Amino acid sequence: MAITTLILGVVVVLVLVGVLALVFMKSNEVQLTGKTEDKPEWMKSTPPQETMAATRADDEGVTLYDHDEGERIASPFAEQIEDILRAKLDSDPFNKFEIDFGSARDGSLEIWVNGKMYASVDEIPDEGLKKAFREAVEKWESGK
Repeated sequence: MAITTLILGVVVVLVLVGVLALVFMKSNEVQLTGKTEDKPEWMKSTPPQETMAATRADDEGVTLYDHDEGERIASPFAEQIEDILRAKLDSDPFNKFEIDFGSARDGSLEIWVNGKMYASVDEIPDEGLKKAFREAVEKWESGK
């Protein structure tokens, strides 16, 4: 009886180790679209120069988007547009805006300007900032 229990215990341990090994091997596969080899378009492309500059400045290497400590979480493309807009605003010595993008519970974009949330660019009271935002979106869309 003791030998049977010992053999059964060894078999159970081996099965568990095998299952655990399989889980670890499968966890390394990227399956964002249902097929291992396919990745979403935003993962295939090179991020904008502004994003690469921001991640390098933070000593993060090159990543697809730059999310800094204390920022609201937004989708990768929104973070890239935010990087483009920030670079544009940072080059202006008269810049008076602190910008952050976030994702609302319903998935829509929240635009935070100097601590105040706007649900759309049309709600932003400063015409120059609206223009800069639209230019950042156009630049992101063109991929330049």
